[in-house]
Amino acid sequence: MLDPEVEARPWDEQLELDDASYRAQLAYLLERSAFYREKLNGLDPRGLAEIAELPLTEKAELKATCTPENPIGTHLCAERRELVRIYSTSGTTGTPSYIPLTAGDLDNWVTGSARSYAASGIAPGQRIVSTYNAGPFVAGAALASFERIGLTHIPVGTGNSERLLRALELLAPEAVVLTPSYAAYLLESADLRASSVQRVLVAGEPGGGEPAFRAMLEEGWGAKVTEAMGIGDIGVSLWGECEEQDGMHLGARGFVHAELIDPGSGAALELEDGAGGELVLTHLRHRAAPLLRFRTRDHVEVRTSPCACGRTGPRIRCIGRTDDMLIVRGVNVFPSAIREVVGAFAPQVTGRILVKPTARGVKQEPPLPVAVELALDVAGPASLAEAISERLRDALVVQTRVELVPWGSLQRSEYKSNLVEP
Repeated sequence: MLDPEVEARPWDEQLELDDASYRAQLAYLLERSAFYREKLNGLDPRGLAEIAELPLTEKAELKATCTPENPIGTHLCAERRELVRIYSTSGTTGTPSYIPLTAGDLDNWVTGSARSYAASGIAPGQRIVSTYNAGPFVAGAALASFERIGLTHIPVGTGNSERLLRALELLAPEAVVLTPSYAAYLLESADLRASSVQRVLVAGEPGGGEPAFRAMLEEGWGAKVTEAMGIGDIGVSLWGECEEQDGMHLGARGFVHAELIDPGSGAALELEDGAGGELVLTHLRHRAAPLLRFRTRDHVEVRTSPCACGRTGPRIRCIGRTDDMLIVRGVNVFPSAIREVVGAFAPQVTGRILVKPTARGVKQEPPLPVAVELALDVAGPASLAEAISERLRDALVVQTRVELVPWGSLQRSEYKSNLVEP
């Protein structure tokens, strides 16, 4: 462990400390945040035990308060002189969101990210290749965590696989960090089983925790695969998986409080073993633009059984984005869950899928069309499509129409892959 005093602290003790931090954070919000003064007007915020009584925060609410004079929004709490960095989102659906940080915020981000990545088993003195073109995005803060751990960081970036493969060959790193999609993409470019890489750290999108997909990556890389996850508005690499590979631990403990809600009703759910729902996060010690009960739109499963690594507290596995979820005759279907089921049919298939909705919006009528890519030099009898469709019906309770497509037909990506046809 990078920080055993914190990471192995009994969870009840952690919650007591977090309650004190939360109360101080609430006082700070009510003093400095115009957004939350208005949002909490008339309410009686108390401790963490009563946090579910407070309203949820939606990203659209924050965006609605942005103006040319205040492009960050009215949830900004810090003075201009206190800010040391301002990140932005990609802005693919409009104007980017801006995410400011004070020096303390930035240090907390790096600390939590370092704990999350160190959980994978990477150790000081080892070399790690990163493939993120961080630029203006919050992923840039995660890169600083490698130095905090004591690694030799070799930044390569995305978009030049030849440069990456040459770095693996000449610099002999023990670890590489990249998206699951890019990790799979590289396996079609080179035989990486004999490389020096012992650990593949995946983040940036769901997939690294899917058993079939993980097994495919581990076989192809000849290395252990663990995943990490962050939320741009809250922090980078907040969660990280240990070598037990049974869910991601909260590396940002002490800085962030996690809840689970029903994505439909917004009702709070218990963080108990096997529970599933949408992840909601609250800043505990943030200064620039703290968020209270922020809806992440990530659907997760919870693990609360003791972990052999000694870290305490709930663990999560990300199933997919609730924004990507489809509803087929009342059944919630995540594209990533379809990919997980299809992946079990390897080596006849590559594991790549593309869901093709027949109607606009979330609700779809069965059968749901799904393209499944065949492995190289596999013809794919009709019986294979039928077997996949039957397995999907048994596992996900959804009727599909599986179309087998030739190898190379579906998207390859050096960053993230779309699982649903636009």
